[in-house]
Amino acid sequence: MPLARAMSLSYALLIIYVSLNPFDFDFHNGISAWAWLDAPLPRFITLFDVAVNILAYIPFGFLVMFAAYPRWRNFVALAIALGLSASLALGVETLQSWLPTRIPSQMDWWANVLGGLLGGLLAIPLGPQWLSGSAIRRRFDQWFGLNWAACALFLLFPWSQIYPQSSWLGTGVWGHAIFGSVDWGTWVINHVAQEAVITSLCWLGVALLLSLGLRAKAPQWRILNGLLGLTVLIKILFTALQFGAEFSLNWLTAGALWGMVLGSILLRWALKLEPELKFWLALTCLVGTTLAVNILPDNPYFILTLRHWYQGRLLHFNDLMQWVSVVWLPLALIWMLRSAREFKSKH
Repeated sequence: MPLARAMSLSYALLIIYVSLNPFDFDFHNGISAWAWLDAPLPRFITLFDVAVNILAYIPFGFLVMFAAYPRWRNFVALAIALGLSASLALGVETLQSWLPTRIPSQMDWWANVLGGLLGGLLAIPLGPQWLSGSAIRRRFDQWFGLNWAACALFLLFPWSQIYPQSSWLGTGVWGHAIFGSVDWGTWVINHVAQEAVITSLCWLGVALLLSLGLRAKAPQWRILNGLLGLTVLIKILFTALQFGAEFSLNWLTAGALWGMVLGSILLRWALKLEPELKFWLALTCLVGTTLAVNILPDNPYFILTLRHWYQGRLLHFNDLMQWVSVVWLPLALIWMLRSAREFKSKH
C-alpha cells in the first residue's frame, strides 16, 4: 500500500509542523522533558481543545490501518495504529515542554490516542481496497496515469485557497519582498473588474496547467469544474472557522463570481487546443496573474475584513495554509517547465 504509507507519513509530518510551529525551542528553561507526565490536569479544559486533539489524530489512525496492510490486518493493524498514534503524540507533547507558547498535558495525549483509536476503528469495516485498491486509486489512475506530481498539485490546490487573499484564486502573493511597494496615488481602480480579471485568468491558467497532467481520455471539463466546486466549499467552511459563520461568504464577491464564470467559459474553449498551445497559454495566464496580484493595490474592503480576523486557536493552521498558498504556484510552474518537452510532444 505505497499510497497509504506516503499519506500516513505526510500526515504525521503535518501534525508535527502544526504542533511545534514556530519551533522557537528553549532547551534551557529548567523544565524536564517528562514533567508533563505527572503534572496535574489543566484548571480549564475546553471542549474545543479536546475535540481538536481527537479529530487531529483520527485521519492518522485511519491511514495507518491501510499502510499496515497486507502484512497486518484487523486488530493487529489497530494495535499498530494505536501504538504509532501514542508514540507520535508522546514525542510531540514532550517537545512542547521546551516551547514557550505551548503547554503539554496528559489530557492532550489521551485525546490524541483516542483519535488514533477511533480512526483505526473506522477503517476496519471498510476494507483495504477502499483507499489503496479499486475505488479511489483506480479513479486517479484513470485520470492521471503515473503522473503523480500533477495529481499532488490537483489535491493541494483547494488548500492553497484557504488563506485570505485580496482576489479569489489569486495565489502566489509574495508581497513587497520581491516586487517592492508600488504607489498608485489617487488612481481609482474598479476592484470588481480587477478581481474578475485576476480570478478568470488564474482559474484558466491553473485549469489548463492541471489538464496537461490529465489523460486525454479523462473527462477534463467535469473533473476541473468539480475541483473548482470543491475549492469553493472548502473556502466557505474555513472562512466560517476563521471569521465566523456570518462572514463565510464575504469573499464570494461579484468579481469572484464573474471571474469563475468567465474563466470556465474560456476553459471550455481552451481545452480543445493542442498541448503546446495549452502550455503557453497556461504559463502566460499564471505569470500575468502573479504580477497582477503582487503589483496592483489590494481591495480596501478586503483590508477592512482582515480587521475582524481573530486567528486564536487557528493561528498555526493559518500559518501553514499561508505557506501552501505561497508555494503552490512556484511548484506548479517548476513542474510545468520540467515537463515542457513532454507537453510539446503530445498530439
